[in-house]
Amino acid sequence: MNKQSRLTTYILIGLALGIITGYFAHDNLASPTGFADTMALITTLFLRLIKMIIAPLVFSTLVCGIAKMGDATAVGRVGVKTLGWFFIASVMSLSLGLVLVNIFRPGDALLGHMAATAAKADLATSSLTLKDFVTHLVPSSIVDGMAKNEILQIVIFSLFFGSAAAAVGPKANVLIDALDGVAHVMLKVTGYVMKFAPFAVFAAVAGTIAKSGLGVLSTYGVFMAEFYFGIALLWTLLIFIGFLFLKGRVFALMKEMRSPALLAFSTASSEAAYPKTLEGLERFGVRNRIASFVLPIGYSFNLDGSMMYCTFATVFIAQAYGIEMSLGQQMTMMAVLMLTSKGMAGVPRASLVVIAATLGQFNIPEAGMLLLLGIDHFLDMARSATNVIGNGIATAVVAKWEGEMDPPKTA
Repeated sequence: MNKQSRLTTYILIGLALGIITGYFAHDNLASPTGFADTMALITTLFLRLIKMIIAPLVFSTLVCGIAKMGDATAVGRVGVKTLGWFFIASVMSLSLGLVLVNIFRPGDALLGHMAATAAKADLATSSLTLKDFVTHLVPSSIVDGMAKNEILQIVIFSLFFGSAAAAVGPKANVLIDALDGVAHVMLKVTGYVMKFAPFAVFAAVAGTIAKSGLGVLSTYGVFMAEFYFGIALLWTLLIFIGFLFLKGRVFALMKEMRSPALLAFSTASSEAAYPKTLEGLERFGVRNRIASFVLPIGYSFNLDGSMMYCTFATVFIAQAYGIEMSLGQQMTMMAVLMLTSKGMAGVPRASLVVIAATLGQFNIPEAGMLLLLGIDHFLDMARSATNVIGNGIATAVVAKWEGEMDPPKTA
């Protein structure tokens, strides 16, 4: 626990120093963009180190989790409960974003100031159709899926592999023990990588502010304040629902999620916090076979913060162009986002890709994406942290349902 507290403190220090350094770099350096590019190298290095861990960690922990559950009935039961929770959380997140953007109407402030140009936002949008999503579910090669860190494909392969290992029985014990060893080694590697986290946080924040300045925050201050209010409300709802199942222990869970959520917030990447989230859940008392099963699936199907942002941002852009969407159109859009957001990687800009694809389907100018690009890093920080909180609560609740919760582990 002391190590966790120290990491959190160092990340906060890195965050504060990054803001100060970025501010001075923007105002005093001849080429703040060059400084930002240098800082981006540090952030990129850290995120690549994290991505190096993800594939072997997800595969080994998920296969072991399924194999330890035993029969396919247990896997199916837990899977149904998990997906049921994710569906309800998705509807809640998407609906909350839709309700708030219609109440606040942040896009009205830009009405009349937008040129209906065909400018491109430099985002790949053509690959987000339902057909491509379905074909993307199953990897043509697991090696290719792991090489590209496609979490959803790794999850699908691991489900089959783990179920087959459980069905084989004792003959697979040696393999399962080996994968269990791989999981523990990767968690140790995670510990080494996390020592660089404060430096990555410093570089990410310093580079962003050096390039855009603090003015970018004030320019869109109202929009950001309203979105952050929505995020706070979503946190409140998630914690309240968690309280209904976990009672007072939900606050201990939030304490365990503090460090991974802060890491996700600072780096604007849910993926960066995956290993620490898994560790925190196991310290909280969630047994490994549940945590290693539910959490990877959550990273593909339960990105609560990103889903709320999708509805909020899409309608905001429509409002900025004076495009009024009927209730039916907004419900249709929510259904589309429910599908296209699944499998969305927990990495920066993934939400923008989904939003850009949705804009095209509803004849909203894609140029509206340019409204968000300048501040997206700061918005991504909030939604990434929310994704961590949502998946942490979901995993703990499923463990409670299954009677797979132990007393908290002491460090």
